[in-house]
Amino acid sequence: MNIFEVDRNTCNRDGICVESCPSGLIEMKDGGYPSPVAEAEEVCIRCGHCVAVCPTGSMKHRVVKLEKCLPINKDLMITPEQCEQFLKARRSGRAFKKKTIPQGDFAGLIDTARFAPTGHNSQGVEWLVIADHEELHKLSGLTVDWMRTIIRDNPKLAAELFLERGIGRWEQGIDIILRDAPALVITHAPKESRIAPMDCVIALTYFELTAFSMGLCGCWAGYFRSATANYPPLAEALRLPDGNQCFGAMMVGYPKFSFRRIPTRKPPKVTWRL
Repeated sequence: MNIFEVDRNTCNRDGICVESCPSGLIEMKDGGYPSPVAEAEEVCIRCGHCVAVCPTGSMKHRVVKLEKCLPINKDLMITPEQCEQFLKARRSGRAFKKKTIPQGDFAGLIDTARFAPTGHNSQGVEWLVIADHEELHKLSGLTVDWMRTIIRDNPKLAAELFLERGIGRWEQGIDIILRDAPALVITHAPKESRIAPMDCVIALTYFELTAFSMGLCGCWAGYFRSATANYPPLAEALRLPDGNQCFGAMMVGYPKFSFRRIPTRKPPKVTWRL
């Protein structure tokens, strides 16, 4: 079988698949049926656009199987008003209940987040979920150790980030790194990949928004993520696959408090070229 074939009994030759293919790998000659161009096998990124867009289900892709592609339920699509409320109501939570998140819930969240867009449809984002309290506390401590090196080596940056104050709170028994969250979710990928940093951030954003829909809250672990890239003892403690780097980290848990209002934001700075 070619990379894709068309069921001529149902294809209406509307050309939608031709226009939708991001790589221009489908052609229709002289009013015939859609067919792959010569380089389709090598260039196709297996995104599934051709299968997803065909109104008659006539596209048969060798990798993206039609029978495994779920139909879109239009009754579940949200309105613009619902989308606006959902996104504006999302908050970064830093106070969590001492309640364990079931592993099955994490699996479901990641299953949804894996549909986030990735460069060239690489789908190369990998996940690490840590929910062991002792390990999380150790990782927070290593991040604080990294902060101490910044104070020593770059006092100006340390002052800008208020690191001395943060360390002082840590020494008082307050976890200012991971906030005593019940879990930490990390996205990682090969560090040499040019597209991995953005892919990991987008995937973790999908994860956070899906978590919010399930009554959970997340908070980006900025200090921790920076330390993983600049402090070898912390990177070693993570035990990621060889060659991989953490590109996104998020605390996750059930919120201890409920937010009741949407705070204001600065007006957007927009340059219009219409």
